[in-house]
Amino acid sequence: MKWSEKMANYQALYTNLRQLKLDRFAEHLGYLLDHQDEAPKSLSDALFELTTAELKYREQKKINLRIKLARFPYEKTLADFDFSYQPGINQGTIEDLGSLRFTQENQNILFIGTSGVGKTHLATAIGIEGCKQGISTQFIRCSDLINKLQTAQVQGRSEEVLRRYARFQILIIDEIGYLPIESVGAKLFFQLIERRYERKSTIITTNIPLSKWGNTFSDKMLANAILDRLVHHAKVIRITGRSYRMKDHLIEKKDNSGPDLSGFSSQNKERSSETL
Repeated sequence: MKWSEKMANYQALYTNLRQLKLDRFAEHLGYLLDHQDEAPKSLSDALFELTTAELKYREQKKINLRIKLARFPYEKTLADFDFSYQPGINQGTIEDLGSLRFTQENQNILFIGTSGVGKTHLATAIGIEGCKQGISTQFIRCSDLINKLQTAQVQGRSEEVLRRYARFQILIIDEIGYLPIESVGAKLFFQLIERRYERKSTIITTNIPLSKWGNTFSDKMLANAILDRLVHHAKVIRITGRSYRMKDHLIEKKDNSGPDLSGFSSQNKERSSETL
């Protein structure tokens, strides 16, 4: 076969692969042909290598889409978390949560701690791991969730929105306690938690002790009912360490021989993570 014919066939094959949306297959084809003389492969080996590359590419695209649709505030993993800065956190416990074993039993996770200690980072990292494993995951701040539920009720769509948030295998509700929740919002929130109870896994981050949730939800009985369902079959991780947001500031102060602020935002020595 003439060189011109080989090139024509290659171009036709490349075009066919693009039309079939075998993009990674097409990208790897040229590399494989260029190295065929120095590392010859049988037809079956070559096809296996090319199709494996295509499948990996497609799976990564699915993961990227799931992460995008989950609406995380940023992309951070457990590997990005500085456990040395929060020594009171049991790294083994967090890594076990990252295995997603808790989803098999529809367990919940509650991260409790002051602002900046890494609650959202850990919740996000676990959620991203869920996306990688093909688990339906959604991240939403508590205030946004309450607003969506209340707006839906006014529009006569509360059932639709409740069903939507009830279906995610992992639902991360961030920042409970930063803003008070009025009676209507609290009741809608309870309905959502009730629908997810023992059916799905919910991850909560909060800056207030569980004993003070009654103040946030403006109804102590309702707050207790919500907590009863969240804490049952739950992992409760309490973090009382230093704020990551102040980390660089504290280092700068030390470098400048300023006052030692290493205890900033921490009233007590770091306590170990607690599991219920």
